[in-house]
Amino acid sequence: MPIDVRRFGVGHRRPDGPPGTTGIEGVVVTSNASGSISELAFARAARLTPHANARDAWFLVIEGGGWVGVGDERLRVSAGDAVAWPADVIHAAWTDGSPMRAIVVEQAGPVIALPGVIEGSATLLGEGSGAGPASRGQGRLRPKPFDPRAPRRGDDPVAGEPD
Repeated sequence: MPIDVRRFGVGHRRPDGPPGTTGIEGVVVTSNASGSISELAFARAARLTPHANARDAWFLVIEGGGWVGVGDERLRVSAGDAVAWPADVIHAAWTDGSPMRAIVVEQAGPVIALPGVIEGSATLLGEGSGAGPASRGQGRLRPKPFDPRAPRRGDDPVAGEPD
């Protein structure tokens, strides 16, 4: 069976987002009945218009930084942040002085925790373990270390993605 390779990034994007969106290009990497994965590239001063989707999603910032809104909350995000966008809840994303790239993972089921970003411990359940069905877990995002002296991506006004 051949390896399935999907292309995304520079040269594969097109203008994307709901009506009213500005400064964003994207590409759907894959989409099927269980969900979809897309890449979004935000220019400086870009805006993904507030909207809601029928599916739960994760907004994974992989480069740069900007802002996200979920319901009535607003939060600055940067590379390495993963934000849950629950189904049927108004959400948005935008940038100010720096560009941002993100991967959006929409899933058919409820938003679940990503391994490695939730504090706590887990037991691996599998066939023959004797354990019953797993119940909904509780936890919180692991605090992100912050060094105010460290340079942040996007602080350089001429930096950005190569054309």
